[in-house]
Amino acid sequence: MKFRILVTGANGQLGNEIRDLAAKYADYEFVFTDVAELDITSVDALNDFFQKNGKFDFLINCAAYTAVDAAESNQELAFKLNTTAVDLLVEMAGKYGFFLIQISTDYVFDGEKNRPYDEDDVPIPSSVYGKTKREAEHLILYSDINAIVIRTAWLYSTYGKNFVKSMIKYGTERDELNVVFDQVGTPTYAYDLADAILQILPQLQAMPKPYTDLFHYTNEGVCSWYDFTQHILRHENINCRVNPIRSEQYPTPAQRPAFSVLDKSKIKSKFGINIPYWTDSLDVMLKKLKEKGE
Repeated sequence: MKFRILVTGANGQLGNEIRDLAAKYADYEFVFTDVAELDITSVDALNDFFQKNGKFDFLINCAAYTAVDAAESNQELAFKLNTTAVDLLVEMAGKYGFFLIQISTDYVFDGEKNRPYDEDDVPIPSSVYGKTKREAEHLILYSDINAIVIRTAWLYSTYGKNFVKSMIKYGTERDELNVVFDQVGTPTYAYDLADAILQILPQLQAMPKPYTDLFHYTNEGVCSWYDFTQHILRHENINCRVNPIRSEQYPTPAQRPAFSVLDKSKIKSKFGINIPYWTDSLDVMLKKLKEKGE
């Protein structure tokens, strides 16, 4: 099925993975933009872009302010990129008729539960970043456009800055690392998320309209940041001692959820997709990273 797809925030981790996957989806026509090509916080820029570039079937919004700690002191910018921009995209979706796919986060939850969060759990964000993303969700889910929100967590890729690359860097530079063990979630390889999004587009297009929905997607399994680090360093044969510490021993400006495992049952049953286990995907990513010479 032929689709025309606009990807915003295309220079980030998820956007770059979609770009890499484009050849696999030969029937899809992609247009990739980042802030240099399209400022999604400007209504004039958005209208001008859509008037000049014709009709799109889907817009996958990968643009976001993701500096979780910096958001605490840059609230205005975080809300502009994560909330105001999405409000404008909702307006554009209504005006130009595309299906909007918005990426959200496990940080909309406070992490106080002891079981995986499903889509019916009430979000209680405890950071500015989480609040900006939750407000964006609300704007979409209570609109009358065609759209879905996909919450994900602990995203990493061969592209950009992320936890995996940082641990490799620090592990090779230092004799030991202190990593929290009391924050539990699931790493997500951005390639897997990108592929899942592209797989489900035909089914989304076939949904009775108007259609809005909310889904969770991470890789399978559960670990702490400490476990995540251990697997990274062992895979890379990096001889660095990793010390498990509590969150209060590593204070940060933004409060992070202690438990943010997401239940993926809904997206798997709705679209029939298979989700890889987190260590398998991490191994694939680390092999690609080595092939890139990084």
